Amino acid sequence: MNLKHTLALLLLAALTSLASAAAKPAAKDGVKHAASHTTKHAIKTPTFADEPAAIAFARDLEARHGFNADALLSQFAQTHPNATVLKLIKPPASPLQRSWERYRPRFLNELRIEGGVRFWQENAGTLAKASARYGVPEEVIVAIIGVETVYGRNTGGFRVLEALATLAFNYPPRAEFFRTELEQFLLLARENGLDPLAVKGSFAGAIGIPQFMPGSQRRYAVDFDGDQRVDLATSVDDAIGSVGRFLEQHGWQAGQPVAVPATLSGPPDAELIQAGLRPALKIADLAERGIRAQTDGQTTAALIDLVSPGSETEYWLGFENFYVITRYNRSSFYAMSVFQLGEEIRNRMCSRLDATAANREKYCRA
Repeated sequence: MNLKHTLALLLLAALTSLASAAAKPAAKDGVKHAASHTTKHAIKTPTFADEPAAIAFARDLEARHGFNADALLSQFAQTHPNATVLKLIKPPASPLQRSWERYRPRFLNELRIEGGVRFWQENAGTLAKASARYGVPEEVIVAIIGVETVYGRNTGGFRVLEALATLAFNYPPRAEFFRTELEQFLLLARENGLDPLAVKGSFAGAIGIPQFMPGSQRRYAVDFDGDQRVDLATSVDDAIGSVGRFLEQHGWQAGQPVAVPATLSGPPDAELIQAGLRPALKIADLAERGIRAQTDGQTTAALIDLVSPGSETEYWLGFENFYVITRYNRSSFYAMSVFQLGEEIRNRMCSRLDATAANREKYCRA
């Protein structure tokens, strides 16, 4: 090979090397090419152990309740802000108008009525025991469990620790409430030997067959099956007893009515509706203003308006027991759904009974 040929080959190799280098993305600030950098150093997803508020919360629980803050932060390191929880908790951007006609069929339907009959039949002894102890009718206990979880079928698939932490640290409008519930949940888990990371519930942190928030479970739940532990996740007996005790502790009046339909001579004054859900209106005064109902000796009531846009508003008088149901969920629609579902279930039970006097007295309305 002559010298001229050799120089030509060396020049070609140099040009090829320069072209290859130009085709590669330039590295910036000493950072390697993106592909290799991503492979060796995966992007870290933030956890609650990185949140200053969560760190302060853990230290506070250590000081006040004797928790190990580092152990709590280790659990927080296994949880992340849950975007689905935040989406579900936020009010819709364009809220629908309240509509009783749209709301009622969600709970007053064949699934829940027939399911309630089966639930009552399968748990008749426990329901009778709870009703006798707490003064709450069986159908009300059945209906609450039916509305909440379809008799234990839908108890929620969110990790409670993650849901509550998301709302406690990433949802300012109700952060104080959810931090309290997160604290109650961690106390509940410690008291019952539960793994906080394993407990499942609703997106808002409600737990078990009756969907108690952790604070309510610690205050009102009972061991109704006698196994020396409170288990709202799998014990139907504990769920039944706990619902009965919750209502009793909030002021249930045994043997008293819940609500009755009202007839009006004309549209009611706005102030009567704005008076709220707690019975504070004298029935005699309501009668003078053209609002009448069969009250069975009740002296005060709340005027309940079940509105449906485009349809005539349905009016009821709600008594103390109606107000007690709203302590479970602070909505007149919710309380009326529980009441009416319970009535439908009892009526269905009555229609299937033999005609003995004892059965008719227990299950059938006069």
